[in-house]
Amino acid sequence: MTMSMHGNLSYQELMRRYRRIGILGEVSSMLHWDGAVMMPEASAAARAEQHAELAILKRELLVDSRMGALIEGAWDEDLDDAQQRDVALLERQRLRMMAIPSDLLTALTRQKSKTEIEWRAARAAKDYKAVAPALARLLALVKEQAAALSDSLGLDPYDALLDGFDPEMTAERVDALFLDLSTWLPELIQAAIDRQSTDPAPPPFDGSFAAATQHRLGEQAMAALGFPFDKGRLDLSTHPFTGGIPQDIRMTTRWDEADPVSGLLAVLHETGHALYEAGLPASRIHRPSGRSVGMTLHESQSLFIEMQMARSPAGAVWLSGLMTEHFGPQPAFEPEALGRRLRRVERGFIRVEADEVTYPAHVMLRYRLERGLLADDLSVHDLPEAWAAGMEDLLGVTPPDDALGCLQDIHWYDGAIGYFPTYTLGAMAAAQLAETARMEMADLDARVAAGEVEAAVAWMREKVHAEGSLHGTDDLLTRVTGRPLETGAFRRHLEGRYLDG
Repeated sequence: MTMSMHGNLSYQELMRRYRRIGILGEVSSMLHWDGAVMMPEASAAARAEQHAELAILKRELLVDSRMGALIEGAWDEDLDDAQQRDVALLERQRLRMMAIPSDLLTALTRQKSKTEIEWRAARAAKDYKAVAPALARLLALVKEQAAALSDSLGLDPYDALLDGFDPEMTAERVDALFLDLSTWLPELIQAAIDRQSTDPAPPPFDGSFAAATQHRLGEQAMAALGFPFDKGRLDLSTHPFTGGIPQDIRMTTRWDEADPVSGLLAVLHETGHALYEAGLPASRIHRPSGRSVGMTLHESQSLFIEMQMARSPAGAVWLSGLMTEHFGPQPAFEPEALGRRLRRVERGFIRVEADEVTYPAHVMLRYRLERGLLADDLSVHDLPEAWAAGMEDLLGVTPPDDALGCLQDIHWYDGAIGYFPTYTLGAMAAAQLAETARMEMADLDARVAAGEVEAAVAWMREKVHAEGSLHGTDDLLTRVTGRPLETGAFRRHLEGRYLDG
């Protein structure tokens, strides 16, 4: 036995304790999925208490003095690179958790669950005022959390929250990337719309498309991509999401019986998340270095499948065959017509239904607003008006109701401030990765058109998934693409597909 396997007693005990922490997180994740999919409304209070108790148990394990002693002892041992990364990541988790008092963590966890339930009802009623008081209570607790992390870690309050979703990312970096986007994206949006104005509109869908048939179609697409159905499933929820653990992956979507494309694209997006989790290194799955890096890379995996693959001309050929198989032939399913629909650039209200050209504008709006909410430059009461003004400014449209406005996303009502930037950062990373994949696999698009879509997933599994958290986002992108996160590949992709293609 080597020293690292036999003699590193502090490290080995540290990993045993981390496994206990991980199990608590796994149980919480499964409870969240269950709550979003099938929990009775009157059970919300009990579920909030369960989440709060699990959060406190996890905190107690992390902040225990024995954990600190084990971390300190592990640094004195002969560790390999992956083990050193394990200790560093666990130390980071401990420092973040130590910054948050237990009573604040309890209150925050309870309020997240309660606000999310109220959001579901308010969204259905298109009534923001119904959930605004709960959101105000949750936001006050998130501000306390940000302040506590800021004081302890020496970070700006927003950076402290952002760092929880994307380690080492800062608002200054996001500002620089988004500023670069803002110098060319509005012109590109208009140029793409102008160019498409001379094309015929995609033919309308003919008929109604049963949700059950759409579900079978979605599962067939998931299977083609390599989704492990022996370790996962697809269900319905108000907002599509992926949860669970690598050994038990839970996906949700929603179906529109008048539009068989929107739900399918949501499935493809969530499958990207699911495959990242499924592809994490099995040998390190119960170690910090075996987890995913952060949400920028997670979103890059979903957007690689949804945007880079599915909306490409090759992707339209693949999806055309699937849709015809399940619903029968019609003009709207022809590859060229379907491709025009998939690549149609329109200024719309809904982020999850947006094309990839206008999508960053939706994200930049949310980034602007959540920073204002956190800094008290924007009140919860004024959010709908600020949302409408921002949509008019960035996309030239004004939502007609709250459901198409500030109620459309779950994130803020689940306390997830700092998450939104990672969608567009993920789109940038997806473009970098796709550009490199196409250079290394010259037949990639031909294989996608032929339905051999798992080939692209296999490339990602080798380059990204199998690394786990051994490297940070920029380090991993540099290893794979030769450069850290930047906007160049994203711009080349959009111009090539929407202006030059």
